[in-house]
Amino acid sequence: MTSSNKIKVLIVDDAVFMRNAVAGILEADPDIMIADSAENGAEALEKIRQFRPDVVTLDIDMPVMDGLTTLRHIMIRCPVPIVVLSSLFNDGAITFEALRLGVMDFVPKPSGAVSLDIDKAKQQIIDRVKLACGMNLENMRRVRLSKKWDAKKRSESLYRFYPLEYIVVIGTTLAGPNTVIRLLSRLSPTIPAAIVVLQEISPKIIASYIKEFNEYVPWGIGEAADRIVVEQGMCYIGSDEHSIRIESNRKGEICLRVGAAEKYPLNLLFSSAAAVFHQNTVGVLLSGIGDDGAEGFARIKEASGVTLAKDVRCCVFPNLTDNAIREGVVDMVLDDGKLSDTIESVTGQG
Repeated sequence: MTSSNKIKVLIVDDAVFMRNAVAGILEADPDIMIADSAENGAEALEKIRQFRPDVVTLDIDMPVMDGLTTLRHIMIRCPVPIVVLSSLFNDGAITFEALRLGVMDFVPKPSGAVSLDIDKAKQQIIDRVKLACGMNLENMRRVRLSKKWDAKKRSESLYRFYPLEYIVVIGTTLAGPNTVIRLLSRLSPTIPAAIVVLQEISPKIIASYIKEFNEYVPWGIGEAADRIVVEQGMCYIGSDEHSIRIESNRKGEICLRVGAAEKYPLNLLFSSAAAVFHQNTVGVLLSGIGDDGAEGFARIKEASGVTLAKDVRCCVFPNLTDNAIREGVVDMVLDDGKLSDTIESVTGQG
């Protein structure tokens, strides 16, 4: 591949060691070249204009201009796909804000200055950069959130006083958390349903991310945990590095079973939901890469449930929904603005 065809990457990190380490990782791939590096956000903004990189890897904790401030400027002034590489993955305010603003992914930085640690993360970093180059940036937008919710007030007045009649199962991969945040901010928690989301997100950041997410939407947001009993008004989020299926326990309660990774985790989630909730299953496919989910959608349709897909023209990555649509297993294709209203209508609240 000639240099003109290679993916140009700008590395932004205040630590010389990490700039060199990330450069070494990426340059080992013949399809990637390093355009330049920057040691803070202000310098990064100048170099984005100068070098016009295809992808930016962005640290968060930097002097002069931190990563989140840099991210806001980039998305407004000079949009470019961003992969966050940060050690601040335990800070929910940071992980949630980065995903809300529209980064392609938030990858935990290898811990410490140990080459072995960095080597373990090598392939993930390369993969994320190469996939980021294929993003539809026009569809990656920050989610506007108006306020934080008082958890006690929400618990008393908004959910858990309605019957659990439906299950809404949502599948998405890379860049999906942004769309999930948008959907949950618009969807009424008074529908007689629970939500289970399976998305591509690092297990290292999921607990802190969910804790912050819970502050900004009317739904109760919890982590998908093995044997947890499903409750109306709750949204359970899991990483696709594990499998999730829905079943009834010995007491007849609906619960989640979380297990080892599966090749097609969305198919498993959707199929298990249909086996328990039958016609009261609502399957949703959002942005994503790959062909997972279509077979699970077929099981939902066989059970007389409803399948919804985000319009490919609105997706950051269209593969998931496009594949399901071509397989003929999608009942309705919808843009962002109609997803929440349609879910409410299907569950009897619209």
